[in-house]
Amino acid sequence: MKAAVYYENGGPEVLRYEDVPDPELHRKGIVIRVEAVSIEGGDTLNRYRGTLVTRPHVVGYQAAGEVVAVGEEVDNIRIGDKVVTTGGFGSHAELRAVPARTAWVIPPGMDVRKAAAIPVPFGTADDCLFEFGRMKKGDIVLVQAGASGVGVAAIQLAARAGAAMVLATASSDERLERLKPLGLTHGINYQADDVVEQVMRLTDKKGCDVIVDSVGGPTLQSSILSLAYRGRVSMVGQAGREPMKVDVGTMMGGNRSLSGVFLGAEITTDRVHDNIQRLIEEVARGELQVVIDRTFPLSEAAEAHRYIESRQAVGRVLLIP
Repeated sequence: MKAAVYYENGGPEVLRYEDVPDPELHRKGIVIRVEAVSIEGGDTLNRYRGTLVTRPHVVGYQAAGEVVAVGEEVDNIRIGDKVVTTGGFGSHAELRAVPARTAWVIPPGMDVRKAAAIPVPFGTADDCLFEFGRMKKGDIVLVQAGASGVGVAAIQLAARAGAAMVLATASSDERLERLKPLGLTHGINYQADDVVEQVMRLTDKKGCDVIVDSVGGPTLQSSILSLAYRGRVSMVGQAGREPMKVDVGTMMGGNRSLSGVFLGAEITTDRVHDNIQRLIEEVARGELQVVIDRTFPLSEAAEAHRYIESRQAVGRVLLIP
């Protein structure tokens, strides 16, 4: 099969398009013929500095397609089903093998490309807001990196749950404008304005009850300083790649909370598995939107990664084998 691979960590230029052996079917797993790869933030981070589990390494968490092989111990997925899959690596390829537990059947007639972009970003956003952020109706919510996959999902989920105000940050006014139809109340251009100052201005100095932060680094400090009394930050990534050095001294006096969130730690549990299936079905019914910014051929994976890191995208960038 063809795959986008690399032999050493680095920038997008390390990616090559090569022939590699087909993946092996496990008795508890499935193999899919990939129809769409959703490039996740962790994919670019892993390419940059993650462990090369294989050599050459095929990076990638998430991909959707048609099931072409089923392990002998799998009874809930059949050959011919369309599914979306997650895993620690291996999405940037024509074929992918995963445990059946990390696959979700796509409802009939649903766009496979949209399904490809749901489990990790929507599941993560839901956990950040509700499982760990304990969001309730009337809360003020801030979504750092609102134009990311997690950000696009979090804005919609927060607005639907009755947030009094949904704030989000992005690198340009143009990107923020594209988020308004999703439920954004106010956007903050972090390139032009101080995030904490703008949050306090927009909330009449109250701050935010729930903050979803997928950036980390210095951005996490601005999240902490943007909290309301008893506010909660769900920290879910290091997309910014800067060192995670923060002063948490302001949290104690305001009874504030900081939670680390990693969907992968619980993705095989019934709670998370069922929650992701629900989100897929809600997208299929048109209750939530998947925003696809651009698609690239799998052979142009390097260019797709480069485009993502230019911070121009709103929503997900896909690779099509």
